[in-house]
Amino acid sequence: MSHTIPQLRALLARGETTHGHLVASALDRAAQDPARHVFTALYADSAMAAARYADASLAAGVALPPLAGLPVSVKDLYDVAGEPTRAGSIVCNDDPAPVSDAVAVARLRAQGAAIIGKTNMTEFAFSGVGINPHYGTPRNPADSKVARIPGGSSSGAAVSVALGIAVAGLGSDTGGSIRIPAALCGLVGFKSTQSRVPRTGALELSRTLDTVCSMTRSVADCITVDAAVADAPMEVTQRPLHGMRLAVPETLVFDGIEPAVARAFDSALQRLSARGAIIESIPFRELAEIQALNAPGGFSAVEAYAVHRQRLANRTGDFDPRVAQRIATGAVASAADYIAMHDARKAWIRRAEAIVKPYDALVCPTVPILAPEIDVLVASDEAFFKANGLLLRNTFAINYLDGCAFSLPCHDAGALPVGLMLSSTSGGDSRLAAVALAVEAALAA
Repeated sequence: MSHTIPQLRALLARGETTHGHLVASALDRAAQDPARHVFTALYADSAMAAARYADASLAAGVALPPLAGLPVSVKDLYDVAGEPTRAGSIVCNDDPAPVSDAVAVARLRAQGAAIIGKTNMTEFAFSGVGINPHYGTPRNPADSKVARIPGGSSSGAAVSVALGIAVAGLGSDTGGSIRIPAALCGLVGFKSTQSRVPRTGALELSRTLDTVCSMTRSVADCITVDAAVADAPMEVTQRPLHGMRLAVPETLVFDGIEPAVARAFDSALQRLSARGAIIESIPFRELAEIQALNAPGGFSAVEAYAVHRQRLANRTGDFDPRVAQRIATGAVASAADYIAMHDARKAWIRRAEAIVKPYDALVCPTVPILAPEIDVLVASDEAFFKANGLLLRNTFAINYLDGCAFSLPCHDAGALPVGLMLSSTSGGDSRLAAVALAVEAALAA
């Protein structure tokens, strides 16, 4: 299913397919080998019921919401009534089952989406790599010869879309968990301003940074899914690329960049410039301050430790050792440290927003490396943590900003995926979406 949502709607309107056929095909593909380790649960009966309802409604001339009867996957971070929320861990297997769906899941159901299953993820969403020792690691479909990471933490969500099983994967983004796998798997990922979608019913990693969002095959599809889970469509006024001001930060974001990523990004900038975008390099030295300001421990580690400290004390051996190691670093922060971290972030955001304000968007590589091989990162802690740091570095800056961002594919056909990230400040989602639509069109031309 390599079609976008409007393309599928057109096929359905012409009677060239049915919702039932689309969902049955998705469920069949979800059970095949390329999708191994992608899903932790499949909901065949309820998904087919949603598809049949959409088919009956269409036959009766009832107008359907865009996602009605279409297969959508949900990260195993979100509550689904009647079963434990495992969040990629075996530690949660015996937790009480929630009695209601997470808000985002309930809103997808209200739109008639056929939720086909829960997707695998990094344990407790605490890594940008996507490796899971408990449930296996989904293989990145972009390389048929070499088993590469899909990126994380929304690993299964990305692969479910990249394989054409789902039209959208509901995930989350705390430091890049939507944009990283989108970049590595050749998809579009949208990290909205955190406040757009309630986090109720999502297992917490970092209450300061967690964002409910999704990845799809196009910017327009991301906007559609955002409208459903936010329960408030963005008012996006399409604009020409000509005259848009895009700022390229010179600080931090190109450190350690691989040549293939640099070439793809430079080529993309040349195409945007040729179509009238105004590309400006800016120092943005504030980006280099984030690591020191987000210490000791960092928001993710400190807040994850608050959530998991009892589990960590009683069942350390059942954790992914690398996740346990990262969560444990959150134990060092005092209450005074934590308050100081928040104060420092607020002051930094004010300074950073003043730098970003004159531009339509920041633009940089989503991640500076291509997808590494799974086996290499499984075998070596040094290689794993080096890759994890590089994968999260550029994307995390936007979470720290409380901003919004799109990752768009910018690689040549047949090459390993490379992502181009467009970012803006808190609440700038609609304006950024217009920029992303224009950039996407230019890159596809």
